[in-house]
Amino acid sequence: MIPETLEVIPRMRAAADPIRVAVVCDFPEEGWPSMDLVGAMLVENLGRDRAERVAASRVCPPFKHRFSRIRKSGGARIASNTDRLLNRFWFYPGYIGRLSGQFDVFHIADHSYSQLIHQLPAERTVVTCHDLDTFRCLLEPEREPRSFLFRAMTQRILAGFRRAAKIACDSRWTRDEILSYRLVPAERLEVVPAGVGPVFTPKADLAADAEVERMLGGPDRRTVYLLHVGSTIRRKRIDVLLRTFARVHKELPATQLLRVGGPFDEPQLDLVRSLKLRDSVTVLPFLTAEVLAAVYRRATLLLLTSEAEGFGFPMIEAMACGTPAVVSDLPVLRETGGTAAEYCPVADVEAWSSKVAVLLKQREGWRSRRSALRQMGLAQASHFSWTVHAERMIGIYTGLIP
Repeated sequence: MIPETLEVIPRMRAAADPIRVAVVCDFPEEGWPSMDLVGAMLVENLGRDRAERVAASRVCPPFKHRFSRIRKSGGARIASNTDRLLNRFWFYPGYIGRLSGQFDVFHIADHSYSQLIHQLPAERTVVTCHDLDTFRCLLEPEREPRSFLFRAMTQRILAGFRRAAKIACDSRWTRDEILSYRLVPAERLEVVPAGVGPVFTPKADLAADAEVERMLGGPDRRTVYLLHVGSTIRRKRIDVLLRTFARVHKELPATQLLRVGGPFDEPQLDLVRSLKLRDSVTVLPFLTAEVLAAVYRRATLLLLTSEAEGFGFPMIEAMACGTPAVVSDLPVLRETGGTAAEYCPVADVEAWSSKVAVLLKQREGWRSRRSALRQMGLAQASHFSWTVHAERMIGIYTGLIP
């Protein structure tokens, strides 16, 4: 990490020098771990056997807590949001602006931080775009109404996004969506699929497996774990997940639902209670990649009930661990998962519960189908490599250097 008090001494780059790349990451307090993973894996893979071509540094200032220590009733949330605004739109831009002469290329690893481009040489800045959720209140205001202040902040982010020299999209679907809204010309868009971390493997990890046993208990052949990994934001359709699980659990009482990615919100907790699922649902905290991989291996099926995605990290990670996935029938998940996943119509609880129950109830047929899905999943996941991702990014960086 670059120190906050770094003295800025611009340097000229010789032709034989490696390209100096700043991989600009989001605050750990702010981002979903998968987005932080993108920056971390990029830096790691750019530095592996590529030092003569690229010198990559992860850049992110410490998050400054100016107001969020306030604990007075009713004031904590306002104070926390104030700190978020100050860090994103004041402290971070000032910090990154002081580094503009230190690197040849800047790569913003999460498009929701594109406001930083206003402080950077845009002609030498790359953004990775995971999806267009950040901009939804501007692109489809009727679908996501927001306050004037929120839309003004989003407009600032979008304006920076549109200035980037290159935008690396996780999927063709994301690229096509950017084009459909005419946000950026096609020549500035590149499809660079994300990778799967090396810890996501069907091979056992004794330490990680022991940690999972500590959280869940030892393996029990009678228990069938259905797993969901991701945030609880609206597009993840946690309501569909819970209603699907309730139906499956009624038919198959041995099933348990595991949730990784933070707690339910209040409406979701109310739904858990109304469906009488409190004793059948386990919510795990954010996990290290190693422990998450062990949870994938422990699960019987991954369920991804989202109504929109930008790539589908949980699906590919589960496949890489040998766990079959049942996912929403979205074009982007078809693109990423190919024929290795089982697909269900978006938000169709009856179809979801029927699919999952049939897979689990047909014991002999399920063993055969699960084995086939496992092998197809492993093959599909092998197409997504951080090494290939890094090589593609080097090509983009090189094209920005005069």
